[in-house]
Amino acid sequence: MMAKQIVIGISGASGAAYGIRLLEELGRAGAETHLVASRWGEYTIGQETELSPEAVKALAAHVYRPDDMAAPISSGSFPLDAMAVVPCSMKTLAGIASGFSEDLIMRAADVCLKERRPLILAVRETPLSKIHIENMLRATEAGAICMPPVPALYTRPESIGEIVTQSVFRIMEKLGVAPAPGSGIKRWGSG
Repeated sequence: MMAKQIVIGISGASGAAYGIRLLEELGRAGAETHLVASRWGEYTIGQETELSPEAVKALAAHVYRPDDMAAPISSGSFPLDAMAVVPCSMKTLAGIASGFSEDLIMRAADVCLKERRPLILAVRETPLSKIHIENMLRATEAGAICMPPVPALYTRPESIGEIVTQSVFRIMEKLGVAPAPGSGIKRWGSG
């Protein structure tokens, strides 16, 4: 069986740890990852984590510059299975919702929508303005799944890492990739 081809976009919103953990867990699950980190995504990685952008890029099977509009993932003919923008800034959401493919993250997302492939947007903002809500609605109506990484407190997490991992496992399921055996995903009513 061929490995699932998954694009991960990391935009400049707070929450770089979610994108990093998603890359790690998809790798453990055997998926082939394609990473695009925006300039502000790389900046946020440096501000919020102990990792360098280069270390994060090393987690992916393939890495593309955000201005590389000729990358394979910018075409519907590339055999992509799904995409997640984790975290998804309001700027990136606005571009996706309006079909404005200013960079490779937005273009790859546009390809997922037009090809009817799963697209997960882990939107990160609070509070939400009417514009944010309307953009989430437009993206959802176009076929995306807006999935803010909301803590599952019923799992009684003991660390930020557990909160991040639980959200990542939920995102993986929407991408059609099961977490690796023994990953420890917790579900409502399971404990």
